[in-house]
Amino acid sequence: MALRSVIFLILVSLPASLASANDKLSAYQVLQQYDFPAGILPKGVSGYELNRGTGEFSAHLQGTCNFKIDSYELSYKSTIQGVISPGRITNLKGVSVKVLFFWLDIVQVIHDGDEMEFSVGIASANFPIDNFYESPQCGCGFDCNRFNAFAAASI
Repeated sequence: MALRSVIFLILVSLPASLASANDKLSAYQVLQQYDFPAGILPKGVSGYELNRGTGEFSAHLQGTCNFKIDSYELSYKSTIQGVISPGRITNLKGVSVKVLFFWLDIVQVIHDGDEMEFSVGIASANFPIDNFYESPQCGCGFDCNRFNAFAAASI
């Protein structure tokens, strides 16, 4: 009788464990589970690792990624690392912003209500969360149609 119960439990739990292994969430979906919009990462994340116990993560791009949004120039290294918890990313490495003539590392991101706060350590800036619902594209940010039209015209 006990053996039959153990076999039943194994058979019942096996499909669930196989489904969870095969249905790995994308990095963008994981961000949303931690109350972040997908657009804080550019398009093209090829993989990630996440330790759900400690929150330590790394996300991988095919290469470095640079683009301009409004007056800001952003740079992502091919590997981005940090510690994620609901509404907060700390110890961030691999993301920089150009302010005037200087490149500064973004070290922390906080989602607070309708705003996203990006910290470079000594200073921070807040932006409306709706700016981050769409992921920017490497090379052209959100202005890809104009960029692609210019590139096509140059050929």
